[in-house]
Amino acid sequence: MRSSNSPTELDKRAAQIAGQIEAEIIRRDWPIGESLGSEQSLQQRYDVSRSVLREAIRLVEHHQVARMRRGRGGGLIVTVPDAGPATRAVVIYLEYLGTTMEELLAARLLLEPLASGLAAERIDEAGIARLRTLLGTHRPQPSADDFHVVLGDLAGNPVLALFIDVLSRLTARYAADSEIPPPGEVDAAIDRLVVDHTAIVEAVTAGDSGRAKTLTEQHVETVTALLDQHYRPKREPRRTSTTAPGAPESKRAEVLAAVVYQDIVAGGWQTGSVFGAEQELLERYGVSRPVLREAVRLLEYHTIARMRRGPGGGLIVTEPQPQASVDTIALYLEYRRPSREDLRLVRDAIEINNVATVVSRRADSDVVRFLTDQRRAAGATDDRDPGEAAGLAEYFFHTDLADLAGNRALNLFLRILVELFGRHWTSTMQPMPQVKDAEEVHRAHARILDAILDGDDSMAAHRARRHLEALSSWWL
Repeated sequence: MRSSNSPTELDKRAAQIAGQIEAEIIRRDWPIGESLGSEQSLQQRYDVSRSVLREAIRLVEHHQVARMRRGRGGGLIVTVPDAGPATRAVVIYLEYLGTTMEELLAARLLLEPLASGLAAERIDEAGIARLRTLLGTHRPQPSADDFHVVLGDLAGNPVLALFIDVLSRLTARYAADSEIPPPGEVDAAIDRLVVDHTAIVEAVTAGDSGRAKTLTEQHVETVTALLDQHYRPKREPRRTSTTAPGAPESKRAEVLAAVVYQDIVAGGWQTGSVFGAEQELLERYGVSRPVLREAVRLLEYHTIARMRRGPGGGLIVTEPQPQASVDTIALYLEYRRPSREDLRLVRDAIEINNVATVVSRRADSDVVRFLTDQRRAAGATDDRDPGEAAGLAEYFFHTDLADLAGNRALNLFLRILVELFGRHWTSTMQPMPQVKDAEEVHRAHARILDAILDGDDSMAAHRARRHLEALSSWWL
């Protein structure tokens, strides 16, 4: 049986085993309620130590994929995934990055009208009743976006719905940092939101996709203008209860991890600083040592902080990375089984928007440098396999465009889509692109670059769309 000699080795091995367990659940078509085996049988199956297996199970439980049930008839039980932990982590990560109101508006203006249009095309009477009930019982606030979350859900695209949920949560967090306007302004704003919501529901109910998109776009602009007018970033931590009576330790640990992250961000703690010793944190947050240590494991998993033992130690602030949240959301979306069209629709919207944004910034030094580097790379010889070279060129072309477009929310969403495409590719065992495919990729990139250089945003968007359509045979 293998052993791990250091925490780093244990973490890496545990992550590998967690991935294997999750892959098995996906292969078995997510059999909710079934046991994958006892701790002992899993330890033997994966040939790992108890400590590695238990750490792997913690990751699987954090992903909401399965949960260990002790006692007779227990084992690792497959559960219904919950997107909550992943979406919360993504929201806090985007806030940490400093996602601006302008970026939030741009992301909402891109995705929410798309969802309204789809909802109008796909709405049934149950969906109409759901929207009308929401109108009748809900008095909207600029910070309360459950109306948009419901519209996203009724669009029938799980990827789009999840991204809108993230944007709505981020909007609510920004609203929490806004000054409260005078009562008269609040009442007027609420009346305007009611009118907007009613008009959108009427358009969706009538199946008028175009009008639903237009009204939603105008409404998002109104909401964001209200928030932008009163938004004042606060530095003090938001207080969230970490001691819900009767809550399981794992749930309390998730909440505590989120609160600690919020406090690190709000307090402006620098990478490498000591946020607090273990005993100090126990007293500060009023939790048990097991809950704190489980929360620290989650913080370490998301590379938010790590616990250093010994003199001068404590919880050390680290630089958050998105990959853990990307993996968790991609896994959740695999459970939701988005269709090829679901993936393509959202990817195309983000990618084409990125191209249009880069056209508008074509005179900026970083864009000029990108265009120059792309032209130089197109003329260079490459000793790698043509399929591999084309795949890498394709990946970096699109991710570089996303970086240049500069919208951190949309950039992260694209990373999630790339992860999903990679998982689809692996599961379908499709062959690598051939030489003729590689040549076509380079030609398509060159034509898009020409349109960007010419400042022809409509032609750049057209060529990007045609290129993405051709890529569907690869990625989907």
